[in-house]
Amino acid sequence: MRLPSAYALTATLAFASVGSAQVVDADLVGTWATKANKTLTGPGFYDPVGDNMIEPSRPGISYSFTSDGFYEEAYYRAISNPANPSCPGAIMQWQHGSYVIGSDGSLTMTPIAVDGRQLLSQPCQNKNSIYTRYNTTEKMKAYRVYTDPYHGVARLDLTEFDGKIMQPMYLVYSPPTMLPTQTLNPTLAAGATSTSKAKRDVPREVPSNFKMGVQSQVMNPDRWWWMGLTFTGIGGLLYFGPRRMGMQL
Repeated sequence: MRLPSAYALTATLAFASVGSAQVVDADLVGTWATKANKTLTGPGFYDPVGDNMIEPSRPGISYSFTSDGFYEEAYYRAISNPANPSCPGAIMQWQHGSYVIGSDGSLTMTPIAVDGRQLLSQPCQNKNSIYTRYNTTEKMKAYRVYTDPYHGVARLDLTEFDGKIMQPMYLVYSPPTMLPTQTLNPTLAAGATSTSKAKRDVPREVPSNFKMGVQSQVMNPDRWWWMGLTFTGIGGLLYFGPRRMGMQL
């Protein structure tokens, strides 16, 4: 039977759309993290029940991918302060959602908009850390999974849209360690009452040394102050030390 031209065109476009993207790559499945392996996706980074972020012992990046098209990411990074190097800040970001691998080798990650969280700490500007929603769709120009020739373990290189290759990540867990892939913090729907379990407001300030548990803290400013002071001291030693010894730089 011959399809009507309009129907045939619609069907062709639909099949072309499906064929233009690869849903999953088995080599990508797992939890990946930068070398320190201290920042990892899962319940050790974000607690959706208490709606809190848990500070790892070291900065880092982690991504997790499932075999059915879901992902999760965890970022914990220091923020330099050129005006006052001894007073750096830090930022934590978490989000999850679905991913698609394009026919051109690109990797597009679309988060669940209401679930993403960000915690920003700038202790010399604000005594409190700022806790807000975070929602950023990411498109990587390319990705590469291979065995690292030096460490002998699986390695993931993500190439950003501008061609910059991110810090390498290494396979930590397979299958991945992640939180549930569905919406974790739905917002109040229209007409919902105040007794709803959905989160009404997320943006808030919390003390920079707010305790999350016996051993965990959120954005401990003392840690970043001492780290900045250490780097400043090392820089001064490297610069002035040789000069005091009569060496020319």
